[in-house]
Amino acid sequence: MNVHPDCVPCLMRRVFFQSKLPKNGWEQKAVDAALRTYAEILPLKMNSAKAATLVHKSAYKAIGVKDPYLELKIRADEVAGEYFDRMADMVKGSPDPFTAAVKASIIGNIMDFGAGIAIDDPDEFREIFRDLLEQEIGLDDTEALRSAVENASSVIYIFDNCGEVQFDKILIRLIRGMGKRVVGVVKGEPILNDVSADDVQRIGLDKEVDRLLTTGGFAIGIDMDIIGPELKEEFGRADMVIAKGMANYESLSDEEIGAPIAFVLKAKCKPVADSLKVKLGSNVVKLLQ
Repeated sequence: MNVHPDCVPCLMRRVFFQSKLPKNGWEQKAVDAALRTYAEILPLKMNSAKAATLVHKSAYKAIGVKDPYLELKIRADEVAGEYFDRMADMVKGSPDPFTAAVKASIIGNIMDFGAGIAIDDPDEFREIFRDLLEQEIGLDDTEALRSAVENASSVIYIFDNCGEVQFDKILIRLIRGMGKRVVGVVKGEPILNDVSADDVQRIGLDKEVDRLLTTGGFAIGIDMDIIGPELKEEFGRADMVIAKGMANYESLSDEEIGAPIAFVLKAKCKPVADSLKVKLGSNVVKLLQ
């Protein structure tokens, strides 16, 4: 998916939001750096995730903090963890546990702080949890996803945000319970509130998958140009890929993966919603063969 003019205010809102987190007074410096970078790349019509990576890289350098979202990530995992048992019991007791687990994994995608129509603080999740439970999937390829998983031996699961990952565990346990090998993928370096290699042990993610790899560096979504040889090998042998969140859709929807890929997300910005032909705020399960 290519960068869109609507990406400008969205990115700048995110840059300003994250520049305030360290409380070091460098908000203006970060915004200035981000704007200069965006002005350079906007005419290039590049992939929106790659453009966002460059903008955030310049902003991170300006604020001088490796992981400005760390406190929010820890709190997000704690808040989502409060609902884990409840969600797991709901999935287990459902007449269709697979569909219920997919819906549970989407619920957590609202934890995308400083972005679009998402929440800005983990505590807000408590206030909207009941409403999230009642939301249906708008673009729904869940049955095709189920079939693809059933026919797979090895599944790559690309994680998105902290907090959200607590509910991903439910779906992953179900997939592994079907006898499938699951390779989890997290960010190689801290970026936004995404799950990174630095977060893995804190949330016990290494115990939930058969193998855990990283995206290879600082990147929004997955940049196939920088992933390491081990992840390239896993993409080559995977029968199925599940990619959580908008950034993974933006970065991978135009890539030739070589296996069916399911994008599981909430469409929290208009360019992504328009690309998927859904209403803003829709829950999405989109399978590309």
